[in-house]
Amino acid sequence: MRIDIVTILPQLMESPFADSIMKRALEADHAELHFHNPRDYSRDKHKKVDDYQFGGGAGMVMQVEPLALLLDELKSERDYDEIIYMTPDGERFDQRMANFYSQKENIIIICGHYKGIDERIREHYVTREVSIGDFVISGGELAATVFCDAVIRLIPGVLNDETSALTDSFQDDLLAPPVYTRPAEFREWKVPDVLLSGNFKKIEEWRHDRALEKTRLRRPDLLEREIENNREKNAKQ
Repeated sequence: MRIDIVTILPQLMESPFADSIMKRALEADHAELHFHNPRDYSRDKHKKVDDYQFGGGAGMVMQVEPLALLLDELKSERDYDEIIYMTPDGERFDQRMANFYSQKENIIIICGHYKGIDERIREHYVTREVSIGDFVISGGELAATVFCDAVIRLIPGVLNDETSALTDSFQDDLLAPPVYTRPAEFREWKVPDVLLSGNFKKIEEWRHDRALEKTRLRRPDLLEREIENNREKNAKQ
């Protein structure tokens, strides 16, 4: 997988991928990350990439020309499965979306700044707009980092134990069950007996029950979504 990230702060994007799982994934060529700065495509002598809004209003807007020239060059080099713009008013990012993009080959991610990007880029280049939550942060870089981490870790070979990702929260519309490790007793706090029993059928049942219980308490909306999905499947049959 190749991900091209459009950002005016490439140095901010580099450090999250310089350690741990992401570093190993890049070194093993499971994924490629390339950073592109719109300032390199600015025709302004000061490499300016933002300007005031037409019609007035607070906040600067990233200009259409540097972004368009950069995207034109990238698109001339290869075909892209998606051009994503990270924005608070985009579609909510979730595990299903991460699963979907982990199977793609080439993606562009545009990181906005200031008040956002010129709407013409969204109209003529962007194929999907994505949000990591109902809040506003200083720029799209941190959101893009979250997106990339969630997607890259799902690529086969990235995790030492590939089944680990399959048991993450949200993979089956349930939150993950509690987990424990040695020692089996600490300060008289004991690990549930079933996890020490060696009976894997009972262990899986216990984990499913605890996951269901946690989801019902903390995220009942996930259960409602699963019920609705089942209704849709049954209606199609």
